[in-house]
Amino acid sequence: MEVFHCQADANEEIPLYDGNCFAEDRPPKTQVCKKVLAAWAMGATPFTYPKEASLALGGENFNPYIMLEVHYNNLDLKAGLVDSSGIRFHISSVLKPMDAGVIELGLEYTDKMAIPPGQSRFSLSGYCTSACTAMSLSPEGITIFGSQLHTHLTGVRVITRHFDEHGRELPELNRDNHFSTHFQEIRILKRPVKILPGHSLITKCDYNTEDRENVTLGGFSISDEMCVNYIHYFPSSELEVCKSSISDQALKTLFRYMNEWEDQDTSPVKGISDNYKSIKWNRMRIQLLDEVYNESPLSMQCNMSSGDRFPGYWENAPVPQVSIPLGPPVRRCDNIIK
Repeated sequence: MEVFHCQADANEEIPLYDGNCFAEDRPPKTQVCKKVLAAWAMGATPFTYPKEASLALGGENFNPYIMLEVHYNNLDLKAGLVDSSGIRFHISSVLKPMDAGVIELGLEYTDKMAIPPGQSRFSLSGYCTSACTAMSLSPEGITIFGSQLHTHLTGVRVITRHFDEHGRELPELNRDNHFSTHFQEIRILKRPVKILPGHSLITKCDYNTEDRENVTLGGFSISDEMCVNYIHYFPSSELEVCKSSISDQALKTLFRYMNEWEDQDTSPVKGISDNYKSIKWNRMRIQLLDEVYNESPLSMQCNMSSGDRFPGYWENAPVPQVSIPLGPPVRRCDNIIK
């Protein structure tokens, strides 16, 4: 579940709507409801903001409309089910020093990214590039104090790595080596992380698809996959989404290669999902896909709360390069037997 604020003038009326988020009859005016106020996933417990900052609600210029988005998994299409899900906010009139915000890191919600079947471990990475943070963050940067890692059913490990403006790796932002979609807690970081303009973040998700017979695509369904880190930070900024996917041109080139050199039934007239499903995945093609994902240019989502992108060149963006990776942790032994 996610709660979004409708970013509009305080007195602007937003039409009431109850239905599919992607339905054709959804009122266009509701498209301004994109600023994340809160998110919940299976296993998350109550979340309390730190003393430095909290979520800002209300005020003279605050539009009173919000949108609750709930993802359901009703595979049998049973009728008559009643849901009482929701998110409860505990509100105080005592203001904290700073306003907090939420930024989405990781992979764009799209079928452009896919995981071959029968894999004990396959990785996908989503990028928040230095160009995006340089364009969107103030010189003082932001401080991340909380993190919620998120995949669907095949995710088994999630890591978000942090790099400075020179590509030098800094301590990790968050890691879960034993990720479970049934235990997606919002973690308060033991060490708050400072992100400055020009820094980059890489969110890497590992998946296990040994029990699947066909490719798993990115998407909203629980049977699809995601790779996301919802970071909670202060002070609030205009940056709402810093995510990536493979560039359109690189993906077209991959499908053309599969057809011309691997004799696969891919075609430019097919959609992305159908092209992925047309490939018979063997070891070499899986390795090729992995290399293409790691080396191809990116399509970046460097978005404001309005859904608009920040000014910049976000198509065919280069993959962030790591100049100096983080070394292994230093072992400190107090009692050394000589």
